[in-house]
Amino acid sequence: MTRIKLNNVLFSLAAAGMFAAPAGLGAQNAPPIDDPLGIPANISIMGKANPNVRTATAIVNGQVITGTDVEQRVALVISASRNEISEEEMQRLRTQVLRNLIDETLQIQAASSQEITVSQAEVDQRYNALAAQNFGQEPGAMDEYLRSIGSSPASLKRQIEGELAWQNLLRRNISPFVNVSEEEVNELLKRMEDSRGTDEFRLGEIFLSATPENRDAVLQNAQQIMEQLQQGGSFVAYARQFSEASTAAVGGDLGFVRLGQLPSELAMAAQQMQPGQLFGPVEIPGGFSILYLIDKRQVLMADPRDALLSLKQISISFAPGLTDEEAVAQVDAFAAGVQAMRGCGDADAAAAALGANVVTNDQIRVRALPEQLQNIVLNLQLGQSTPPFGSIEEGVRVLMLCGRDDPQVDSGPSFDQLMGQLEDERINKRAQRYLRDLRNDAFIEYN
Repeated sequence: MTRIKLNNVLFSLAAAGMFAAPAGLGAQNAPPIDDPLGIPANISIMGKANPNVRTATAIVNGQVITGTDVEQRVALVISASRNEISEEEMQRLRTQVLRNLIDETLQIQAASSQEITVSQAEVDQRYNALAAQNFGQEPGAMDEYLRSIGSSPASLKRQIEGELAWQNLLRRNISPFVNVSEEEVNELLKRMEDSRGTDEFRLGEIFLSATPENRDAVLQNAQQIMEQLQQGGSFVAYARQFSEASTAAVGGDLGFVRLGQLPSELAMAAQQMQPGQLFGPVEIPGGFSILYLIDKRQVLMADPRDALLSLKQISISFAPGLTDEEAVAQVDAFAAGVQAMRGCGDADAAAAALGANVVTNDQIRVRALPEQLQNIVLNLQLGQSTPPFGSIEEGVRVLMLCGRDDPQVDSGPSFDQLMGQLEDERINKRAQRYLRDLRNDAFIEYN
């Protein structure tokens, strides 16, 4: 599982050193284990200013980050939230985004110092690809949308520049020095074969790094992010903006992993989860994780939900002003009529007699259906139908199974894919240290 971002690194504080007590001090004066700095319990603040309260601007090695830069990046996060954000939460978002922009600036500066540049054409190409993905082939539509939410094309392009610069820097300075042997990959392939039939989990993760010194603050941030997600916030959007794992650029998606590939704390959490469920924050070595279970399947086994179906959807609608009793009577008559149908060959004519509409779809996978229907459809024989479902407002319908092509057994990842995964893990660990050193050496002024 990757831990440091190749793209879109967000925030992480440098680890403070451990200081030993001076020789000659009695044991009673030694700092406790959880207080390596030996700070007394009762202190007096020698000044009025709170060093943790900053205006949202900074100068990083001479380069200015303005309040506008922060607000426009914050707007991207807010646009993905379905609920109103409190002023307290807004201040936290500004603080997190400022840290993100500081890291981004350090990454661009580090690449530039080694004559690694990102051309405007590269940035525009990535920007246009995002526009095509979300707005068709209309970059202008994305420009307009970003301005409408209080952000700007320049803000998103700056983020893209940071991602590309950091990726190019790691590709030149770290990737060539990471080696994975054939024996390691073959051993992993053997373990996967031995695990055939066991569960594997497609997880989304938001990872926030923490040190003993800032643990409580990071935990509070993670809890607040969790609250926003539970209230309907977009997991993908929050992962892109706040996760410190390399998967942030793909919305936190780890892909399918087995429990043995996860830290024990995350493995225990994943075992308890159902698809669509959030869990966390979970404390793991190095920080905290928030998990989202996207999907679940068995290792190297065909997933029945990948079966390709041919379905007939048979539906009725209700006239306005219908009473509940009249609607129930119509649904009962509809259900009885469907039960009397003699398979898919009889469905069109029988549906017409019932005043129902028929829509045929010959290319739909089980997993594309609502979760409540998936197991029902998987247990149908050809010509059988689901129970009626729907509402008076939207109409009532059934699905009739007319054909099913079962999936082939999953052959699993290839040798090259597994080697790439192991290389990414090692690149991530080295890149984490690289960014930590950049922070330690930086001159940062807050206004």
